[in-house]
Amino acid sequence: MKNERVYKMKVSSVYPLYIQKAERKGRTKAEVDTVIQWLTGYDEQGLQSQMNREADFETFFAEAPQINPNASKITGVICGVRVEEIEDPLMQKVRWLDKLVDELAKGKPMEKVLRSM
Repeated sequence: MKNERVYKMKVSSVYPLYIQKAERKGRTKAEVDTVIQWLTGYDEQGLQSQMNREADFETFFAEAPQINPNASKITGVICGVRVEEIEDPLMQKVRWLDKLVDELAKGKPMEKVLRSM
């Protein structure tokens, strides 16, 4: 299964790319962390612990304290696929994260990125 490759990717290897993408558009590492923490329920220490352990996406989401109940409000296209139509729950979580970072980098206000409006 091709998704297996994504699941085994280390979050710590993708994380700097999320930050680079956001910073290129004038956003900050702190904002990327806020988005990740909103989605997963990790606090700053928990997120850093996952990075230090080099957890893969499968472990990262399996150990997430709580996926935000508003995550289902994340809609749109990422990598040519509508995130709300992804049937595999783990892949959907990975794509939710991609979508949130993408929206952040595109300059959306944080309230809209975090679905609090």
